[in-house]
Amino acid sequence: MDVVIYHNPACGTSRNTLELIRHVGLEPKVIEYLKTPPSRAEVADLAARAGVPLRDLLREKATPFAELGLGDPARSDEELLAAVEAHPILLNRPIVVTAKGVKLCRPSEAVLDLLPAEGLKPFTKEDGEVVIDADGRRAAR
Repeated sequence: MDVVIYHNPACGTSRNTLELIRHVGLEPKVIEYLKTPPSRAEVADLAARAGVPLRDLLREKATPFAELGLGDPARSDEELLAAVEAHPILLNRPIVVTAKGVKLCRPSEAVLDLLPAEGLKPFTKEDGEVVIDADGRRAAR
C-alpha cells in the first residue's frame, strides 16, 4: 500500500502518526510540507479527496490565521489557498493519503482508518497513551 504523509517533524501528533504508519510495516513517502509546500491545486485536491471544506485543513494555533483574518467565513477558498501558499504553516498536519482515502490525522490514531487493520501490534504514543493494546486492538478513547 502506498502512503503519503504531509509531515512536520516538530509536531508530536505528526511524529506519532508517522511512527504508527511505520509500525504497521509501511514506509511512507514523507513530505515535509514546510520545506516542500504543496501547490494550491494540491491543497484543494487534498480537501476534496478528504471530503471536507478547505477551511477544515487550516491550523489556527501558532500561525498567522487570526492576523490574516482567515476566521471570516466570507473568505473564499481562493483567498484561503493564497494564504496557505504564502504561509505553509497554515496547513494543519499531518495529512495522510492512502488507497483508503485522505485524512487529517488528529488525533494521530485516526491514521489507523487508512491503514491495513490486520496484524496490529501494541503501540504507545510518545506521551504514554496506548493506541493499540497488547491484544492488537485499538484502545478505547
